Formats: sequence, C-alpha cells, structure tokens
Amino acid sequence: MNSTYFTEEHEHFRKSFRDFLHKEVVPYVDKWEKTGTIERFIWEKFGEMGYFGLNYPEEYGGLDLDLFYTVIFLEELQRINSGGFAAAMWAHAYLAMTHLNKEGDDRIKKEYLAPSITGEKIGCLCITEPFGGSDVAGMKSTAVKKGDKYILNGSKTFITNGVYSDYLVVAAKTSPEKGNKGMSIFVVDRDTPGISATKLDKLGWRASDTGEIAFNDVEIPAENLMGEEGQGFPYIMQHFALERLIMGINAHARTEYALEYTLEYMSERTAFGKTIDKFQALRHKIADIASEVEMAKQFNYAVAKQLDEGHYVVKEASMSKLLSTKIADEGINSCLQFLGGYGYMEEYPLARMLRDSRLGPIGGGTSEILREIIAKMIIDKKEYKPAAR
Repeated sequence: MNSTYFTEEHEHFRKSFRDFLHKEVVPYVDKWEKTGTIERFIWEKFGEMGYFGLNYPEEYGGLDLDLFYTVIFLEELQRINSGGFAAAMWAHAYLAMTHLNKEGDDRIKKEYLAPSITGEKIGCLCITEPFGGSDVAGMKSTAVKKGDKYILNGSKTFITNGVYSDYLVVAAKTSPEKGNKGMSIFVVDRDTPGISATKLDKLGWRASDTGEIAFNDVEIPAENLMGEEGQGFPYIMQHFALERLIMGINAHARTEYALEYTLEYMSERTAFGKTIDKFQALRHKIADIASEVEMAKQFNYAVAKQLDEGHYVVKEASMSKLLSTKIADEGINSCLQFLGGYGYMEEYPLARMLRDSRLGPIGGGTSEILREIIAKMIIDKKEYKPAAR
C-alpha cells in the first residue's frame, strides 16, 4: 500500500472492487469483446454498488469521495484486460457525467446525473468530428437558437457509448462567427428525432460501442443548454485535464498488469535448460519497463493529488498522457515479444492488450497535439485558465 496517497479505506475499496469485477464482469468479457455490446445489467450493478458516483455529490446519489477512489476504479478496470469495457465505464462516469455535474443546473442533475449514478441512464460525450479530431476550435456542428429551442445540425465520430447511450452531451457552435468563443454544450435525449448513429469497426476497444453520430435538424429545448451560451470551449478545455490524466492512469495500470503476467509466464517458461527470466537480455529489458512504469505511476499519483486539491493541471495532465501512453505501447509490445509465438495468440492476454493500448497515443488528444500544448506552455509561456464561473 502506498500510504502517501492511499489509506486503509482505499485498499478495502480496491479489494472489494477487484472481487466485484472478477465475479460480475470477467465471465462476460470475451462475449462482449465479440459482440461489441455491453449488456445493460452490468451498468445497473455498477450503479447499485455506487461505482458511478464515487466523486459526485451526495445530493444526487453520489458518494463525494476523493479522487484516489477514482484512481483505483481506473486501475482495477485495466486489470480485467478489456480496454473497451473500461472505456465504456469511464467515458460514462468521467466524460459525460463530468459535464452534467459541472455545467448542468439542478433540473439537469436530477433528470440525467442522478440516473447516471444509478446506472439507469448511460451517457456519451460528443466533441470529436469527422474533419476535426484534436482541433476542437474547428468544430463545424451548429446549434441555432429558434424561439425556445436550438436546432442542432452536424456530425460527431469516434464517440464511446455513441450507439447505445441514453443521452448525449453535445458541443456545437451557437455563434459560428465567433470561432471557439461561440461554442456551447447541450444535453440531448437519444430518442430525439433527427439523431442517427452508426457503429464503427475498430482495431481494439472492441467491447465498447464506438459510434459516428449524425444530427439532422434536431430540436433541443433551450433549457437543455448547460452552463452559459458561448462558454463551451473553456468548459471542454477545463475537463480535458481529467480525461488526459485518466488515460495516463489507464496506461500505467495496463502496463503494470502486462508486466505482472509476463513475469509469471517467464518464471515458468524454460529454454536451454532454464527459465527465461534468467536470461540477462530479458532481465534488463524488464528492469527498464518496470522503472518507466513506476516513474509514470508516481507522477500520475502526484498529478491526481494536485487535481483533487483543486489545482489546474493542464500541463501536468498532458505530460501524463503523452509519456504514460508511450511507455505503455513500448512496454506491452516488449511483453508480447517475451511470450514469443504465444504472445501473438488470442487465447493469451497480450494480443488484446496490445490492440487496446494502441489507442492511448490517439484518443483524448493525440501525442502530437499534446507536445504542441506542452511546448506552448513551456516555450511561449501560454497560460490556460479555468472557465469563468
């Protein structure tokens, strides 16, 4: 136990959540990986156990716990080796629900946040567009005010939970002429006329439903605007720090799990009369991977502590995702190599883990974009500030 960040209560939670995942989720993972559909019952079980409400207000059914319960939630999800299942859970709990909690009014929180905490409603966050991935400011979707409604038109892509969710948190330009200062955030019911979704076929994260979504003259009640009109861009930027830290934590956790599995395999696999964990070339590579993972993990914990204390950690969270996902890709690739031909077989965990890990340097801001954000802060002295409240 790392007593710097985790208490005895945290560790009790880790054990109980790990037991829950092995009992309630692991038996279904292979099925969900094949079908690309996570059955609704598991969302409700997560809700019953309070796992979606860890850091949300008690007023709406949450537990209002510190961020290290979320760190444990993320780490343990990586250990069941389904990046898609993990993504579906945290995209609901920390992408869609974060906007509901931070920008939604009391009515929205009662109608959407509370049932999201219980697992009765599933959400998705719709920002990325077919012609503007990391370029959020270049968004083309529009929401034009017309009386007491907004008319939404446009499309989104690569949206986790984009096909089977019950509501969508959507970013669109309410004043396109103002560029990124004319963007707003809405919550939209899935069954609203004019919404259509297509499931995408992916290399990894196969258990999750990733969708391309089209909006054709979708009427949104004006009361479903979240926060202030025109403040969507700073809201998005503000929450990107959490998303990037989440992906950094995911990366160190899956690499740590890959390393544990590989070490066990190496202690049993023999070649030339001895177990392969006795060969110096392999031992030294393991030492490199373990050192990098430990550095990433300790940095990620430190950033989580800052975020939990209310600090604005755009630079640190960007660094977390940039380096942790790179370490994960390289480390898991090496672990697969240590298994030889078995690493390439689907019945062993490294093949899926390698596919799932590959999204790390892409989703939530590509590594190339993150390097430019970090460079702007370090070289150009650019300051990113929280959205005004």
